[in-house]
Amino acid sequence: MKHSSAVGLALLLGCCWNVIVFAEDALPSVVKVDASADGFRLVRNGEPYLIKGVGGDRQLPALKAAGGNSIRTWGADKVGPVLEEAQRLGLTVTVGIWLGHERHGFNYNDADQVARQYDAAQKVIETYKDHPALLLWGIGNEMEGYENGGNAAIWSAINNIASMSKRIDPNHPTMTVVAEIGGDRVKNIHRLCPDIDIVGINSYAGGTSIPQRYRESGGKKPFILTEFGPAGIWEVPKNSWGAASELTSTEKAESYRRVYQQAVLEHRGQCLGGYAFVWGNKQEATATWFGMLLPDGSRLGAVDDLTEVWTGKPAANRCPIIKLLKLDGADQLEPKTVVRVSLDVSDPEADPVKVQWILQREPESLGTGGDAEEVPPTFPEAIVKASEKSVEVKMPSDGGAYRLFAYVRDDNGGAAVGNIPLLVKGPITIAAAKKTALPFVIYDEFGRDAPPFVPTGWMGNSKAMKLDEQCAAQPHSGKTCLRFDYTAADGWGGIVWQQPAGDWGNRPGGWNVSGAKRLSFWARGERGTEVVSFEFGLIGADKKYHDSGRGKLEKVSLTNDWQQFQIDVSKQDLTRVKTGFVITTAGAKDPTTVYIDDILFE
Repeated sequence: MKHSSAVGLALLLGCCWNVIVFAEDALPSVVKVDASADGFRLVRNGEPYLIKGVGGDRQLPALKAAGGNSIRTWGADKVGPVLEEAQRLGLTVTVGIWLGHERHGFNYNDADQVARQYDAAQKVIETYKDHPALLLWGIGNEMEGYENGGNAAIWSAINNIASMSKRIDPNHPTMTVVAEIGGDRVKNIHRLCPDIDIVGINSYAGGTSIPQRYRESGGKKPFILTEFGPAGIWEVPKNSWGAASELTSTEKAESYRRVYQQAVLEHRGQCLGGYAFVWGNKQEATATWFGMLLPDGSRLGAVDDLTEVWTGKPAANRCPIIKLLKLDGADQLEPKTVVRVSLDVSDPEADPVKVQWILQREPESLGTGGDAEEVPPTFPEAIVKASEKSVEVKMPSDGGAYRLFAYVRDDNGGAAVGNIPLLVKGPITIAAAKKTALPFVIYDEFGRDAPPFVPTGWMGNSKAMKLDEQCAAQPHSGKTCLRFDYTAADGWGGIVWQQPAGDWGNRPGGWNVSGAKRLSFWARGERGTEVVSFEFGLIGADKKYHDSGRGKLEKVSLTNDWQQFQIDVSKQDLTRVKTGFVITTAGAKDPTTVYIDDILFE
């Protein structure tokens, strides 16, 4: 079967079109999990295939040069061009199909939400199943949460998608990805997901022991290490003020090597390969905790070590080596104190190196499960005197935790990085909310990559509530609107749109919408007799990160026609809006069903 280069397939997921054009002579790949007396192996187009992969889809020529052969994505919303580039380079792609997380408000007991998720997954599979770079399907990532993974409804939804995938695409195996293997994860996958071929396991500090622990947990299916690297910040000791000591990139490189050798290479037949985390850079706990590359593309030591285990040959030109990064004196300081840090670094080929010193504020709170984190500010003016061997830094006047980074680069694309945590004693200025332009849309259509507020604050009788974020029942504009249902005859219920998700004032965030005159939205009722209240700014001043202003429309009587409502905010302090929209209602004789659309500050 050939695909003309003039023929493309397009998929609308959320708000983004993805167009994929197959090469003239490209045939679909055929990938199987082969079982024998010696265990399992992947077979691609008739040849054994061991995954030498990374998580991430940028700078793929550098991955090819390092000896890697595969990448993993977490979602499929922009995967078309990624598959095309991978095919040009001779790489494969495990295409992730993102599944909702309960902590983000997804309800696996809501048949409508689950059905829409199923339909979206089907569109992905139908669109990309014949792409020659496709390796396998990654159905979900850590969607079971971080407790014991005991919600049978989640595993049922996963298996339904896997079963559908096998009907539509018998040529590519199915995998689901879990956060480590504690609790009931392994048991539930094996008893509730018969159509899942492979178990994907994200593991960091425990990566080398996964094969043994997986077997002891009853694991019979083959597995892939879908994320591995150095110990996570949640797995290392903290100092007296809660800061974690981060390994240098030189030290982390050995972690990547050790896990791949001991969990993958030494357990062929059980493990089908691994995806190192992460091919690129990411703000997660610090600016450098998991990245294998720097923002400018410079590679760190983990790339060199994986190159050697992937190819059997050392990297042609190796990264600089940090031998010592040492603070001269105490790590708890008075404001404006000048501190000195010394650095001992070498380059294996004696290449000249340059060192960049950066002082950065420590994040005041960390995300969960890889959720996006704000990049903390840096203080270039704090660097008093710097060289390739040492630095003098004048600490800021504002109290709190900081981290001093040393970025070392050679002239051949190699780099190394290390850091030291520091604490300035004294009061901490509360971080400002991010300023945004007006009008500032809270909801207009479903599916944006990063909605400014997330409906994660469920209050009252949450079991009697449902929220449909993609309701197509006569929206005010566009193709969808929100639908809120409260079905109990007593009590009350409500939903808060929060930023960050799930936060009630303990974490920085929110938006500065200063200059707005009104919070405007449209609403209607199913019957036309519904009574509900709308507001914003729910978090009070008793919380560290509270809403700076508040407004409310109390007990609004709806009709079954769309009406526009406005909350006057012209006299409110809008410098920090943490809860951008709230709906509440009391129980009534008949169920309450409310449709909402076009919510914005203007």
